[in-house]
Amino acid sequence: MGLVTPAGIGVEENWRRVLSGVSAAATDPELKGEKVDISCRVPGFDPTAELGRRTAWKLDRFTQLAVVGARQAVADAALDTGSWDCTRVGVVIGNSLGGASTLEKQLRTYCAGTPEDVSALMIPMSMVNMVAGYVAMDLRIHGPSLVTATACASGASAIGTAREWLLSGLCDVVLAGGTESAISPGTLNGLSRMGALSGRTDDPGAASRPFAADRDGFVAGEGAAILVLERCADATARGARRYADIAGFSATSDAHHATAPHPRGEGLARALRAALDDAGVLPDEVEHVNAHGTSTPMNDLTEARALHSVLGAGAAVTSTKGVTGHTLAAAGAVEAAYTALSLYHGAIPPTANVQSLDPSIDVEIDVVTGSARHRPISVAASTSLGFGGHNAALVLTVAA
Repeated sequence: MGLVTPAGIGVEENWRRVLSGVSAAATDPELKGEKVDISCRVPGFDPTAELGRRTAWKLDRFTQLAVVGARQAVADAALDTGSWDCTRVGVVIGNSLGGASTLEKQLRTYCAGTPEDVSALMIPMSMVNMVAGYVAMDLRIHGPSLVTATACASGASAIGTAREWLLSGLCDVVLAGGTESAISPGTLNGLSRMGALSGRTDDPGAASRPFAADRDGFVAGEGAAILVLERCADATARGARRYADIAGFSATSDAHHATAPHPRGEGLARALRAALDDAGVLPDEVEHVNAHGTSTPMNDLTEARALHSVLGAGAAVTSTKGVTGHTLAAAGAVEAAYTALSLYHGAIPPTANVQSLDPSIDVEIDVVTGSARHRPISVAASTSLGFGGHNAALVLTVAA
């Protein structure tokens, strides 16, 4: 796996930070003067140093993050791009907002009356599909490549799609994950007008607090997570390290509302049940859930209901968005990676900033707070929801 998130650059740095439960949110100088001026950015990310000036300047940041994450993932998997059959390797990456920051900047230039200064790269930098294309170009991948766009479920949808490619025999290796970097004044103003963002701008580090009684919205983040997926037998045959096995996947639609989840979480519950069936796992075997847990009043309540309806109160639930903020289309992939790391290391990260659980959550769930829980885990799930009523659920098991 490759991780480039607000929790850090690289797997080890990410894992240390999410286990610490210390939020990455901070006042953002690029949002100065905006109503909401806090965000979760990738710390110390230098695209020129990572990619070289000739590559970095032509890519929007959401693509830069994904290309770096993909390089990390291939190196972590000990794959030799010079000797693999590039026609049997695929790329599927989740994204939602594309190069929103580039597009916003270039439209300002156009509206200022200087259309001749608009970049000739505006379109390829802002198109959603280009991230898969650039990852394929960077690593010389000649198999199928595409982008899944199911809002904040996009990263999980990408992993599920990649798994199907492997099981069908279409590919032997797939780079799958999600990326997003849309922390621009225009985008955040839109989210703020919807009431989605936390207004706790005087205390950024405490703003993202999933399942807490006094949560008031999420902190927008950026990041990328890219996983290398192979069939288990193939990975074992080449002696590869396996963090976890992706045992089940399912997706559903609420068909309820453009931005609000179903109040009883019925769509997510159906997705989770189907993913468990796909994995051949019973509900009481699930020991841990890395929940979508956005820190918005509506999501956390309805997600708790969905989880309880399927799993009861036995699984230890966490939301790592308390640390990373909401990385939007990248979130499902980032959290799937953290779920795999929980299985690999036998540890469940805490949900940051939770002093007391919301008493209006009318079902019992076991939210991990305070500090990490260290114990062996065999079966875990990761859940994702997105605007448009998209739901996705992944079931992961310890690598056998």
